Amino acid sequence: MAEPEIVPVTKWPEWSSNPDGGDPLTQNLNAPYDKGDLAWLLVCTILCWQITPAIGFLYAGMHRRKAALTMVLQSLFCACACGIQYWIYGYSLYQSRTTNPILGDLSLAVFKNVLAQPSLANSDIPDILYAAFGFTFVSATAMILAGAMLERGRLFPSMVFLLCWTTFVYYFLAYWEWNPSGWLYNLGLYDFAGSGPVHIASGFGALAWSMMLGPRLNEHGVAPTVSDRKSKLAHYKPHSPLLMCIGTVFIWFGWFAFNGASTANLSLRSIYVVVNTNLAACGGGITWVILEYLYKKKFSLTGFCSGIIAGLVGITPAAGFVPVYVACLVGAITSVCSFYVVKYKYILSVDDGLDIFAIHGIGGVVGDILTGFFAASFVPALDGVSGASYEGGWWNRNFRQMGLQLAGATTCAAWSFFVSCLLLFVINKIPGLHIRATEEQEVRGLDLNYLEDLDFEDGLGHGCMISEGASPHSNTPPQREIVKAEGGEKKE
Repeated sequence: MAEPEIVPVTKWPEWSSNPDGGDPLTQNLNAPYDKGDLAWLLVCTILCWQITPAIGFLYAGMHRRKAALTMVLQSLFCACACGIQYWIYGYSLYQSRTTNPILGDLSLAVFKNVLAQPSLANSDIPDILYAAFGFTFVSATAMILAGAMLERGRLFPSMVFLLCWTTFVYYFLAYWEWNPSGWLYNLGLYDFAGSGPVHIASGFGALAWSMMLGPRLNEHGVAPTVSDRKSKLAHYKPHSPLLMCIGTVFIWFGWFAFNGASTANLSLRSIYVVVNTNLAACGGGITWVILEYLYKKKFSLTGFCSGIIAGLVGITPAAGFVPVYVACLVGAITSVCSFYVVKYKYILSVDDGLDIFAIHGIGGVVGDILTGFFAASFVPALDGVSGASYEGGWWNRNFRQMGLQLAGATTCAAWSFFVSCLLLFVINKIPGLHIRATEEQEVRGLDLNYLEDLDFEDGLGHGCMISEGASPHSNTPPQREIVKAEGGEKKE
C-alpha cells in the first residue's frame, strides 16, 4: 500500500471551516512555523511553570513555621487544579474567536479545536503552544492570591474560592486585555505581560480576602483590638529566610521566560524584554534594601526579596514597551511606592502579612502608569511584526495613553476587589465553607490541622509523630518516649 504524500500547508483555512488548521495525516502542519519561535515559546513555558511552586516556597519561608507547609500544598493545588480548570474551560473563556467585548464562549473547551491554527496572540505560533504558555499565567496568579489566607484561612474553602476567582476575575480581565475583541484591548491599553489580570487583580483580591478574614491572633491566641490594629499590626519574622530567598531566585529566573515569551515569537524584542526584566529586578531590590537600611540601620533579606519582586511586578506591563535605559528606574520607582505602602499599611487596619496588596496590587498600578509615561514606539517594533502600530506613551507625545493606563488599572482593581468580596461573602455563607479557621486551629497551626506529614509539635518546635492508637484530633501531644543513649545519658 502506497504511503500518502505529506504536503506542507501553504495557507491556513478559515478557522470556522477547519479549526485544527488542516489534516495532519496528509499535511505538514509544522511547515509555516519558524522552529526558533516554537522552541523559544516551548522552553519558556516549561521555565514559567516553576514560578507557581516557587511562590509557594517564598510564602512558606515568609510564614511562621506552623503554617508554612500549607502554602507549599496550595502551590501544588494551584498547579494541578487550575491546570485542569484551564483545560476544561479557562482557555476558551479568554481566547475563543468571539466578537463580544466581555467574555468568550466554550468553543475551545477541553482544547477541542485547539491545534495548528495561528494563535490570536501572534500568527507566528500555533494555538496549542499559546494555550500551553497561558496555563502558567493563571496558576501563578492564583498562587500569588493564595498567600492572603495567611495562617488563618481554612484550606478547602480557600481552594473553592481560588477556582471561583480565576473564573470570574482572571478570565474576564484576560479576555478584556488579550483577546482582540476585548474592550480594553480595543481601547488601546498597554499591558505587555499581564499587570492587570495577574498583579493588580491578585493584589486587590488579596486585600479583599485579608479584610474578610480579619486579623490573625497574636502569639497568645488573642485577637488584636481595633485600636491596636490602627496603631500597629503584628509582624513576624520569616521562619526560613533561606527558603524565602530560594523562592525569590526561582521566581526571578522564571520571570525571564514569563516576560520574554510574551512577545509570542523569538526576536530582538524578546531579548530586549529579558534585559528590561533583569534591570528592573536589580533596581527594585537595591532600592528597597537601601530604604530599609536608612530606617533600621541593618540590611534585610526580606527587604531584598520584596524589592526584587516589586521590580519584576513594575516591569511586567512595561517590558515590551519602554527603552532599556529606564527599566532600572521603573523597578526602583515601583519598589519605593510598594515600600511605603508596606510601611504605612497599618492605616488600612488590614492584616496582609505577605504584603501582596502593596507589592502586587499597588506595584501593578504603578507599573501600568509608568508604562504609559515611558513607552516608546520603537520598542514594540523590534518584534519585526508590529511596525508603527504602537504610538508610544508620554515621551512620544501620546498624552492620551496615560489616561488609558489609569483607566485600565482602575478597572482591573475595582473588578477584582468587588468580585472577590462577593465571592467570599457567598462562600462563607455556604454550610461547611466558612472561610476562617477556628481559634484552636489557628493557634496550633494550619499545618498541624491539615497535613499528615506533621502531626504534633512540642513546645520546643520538634516534630512528633502520632503514636499508634493516639487520636489525630487530640489536643494533647502524645507522651515522648525517654530512651537511654550510649553512656547512660537519657534522651527524649
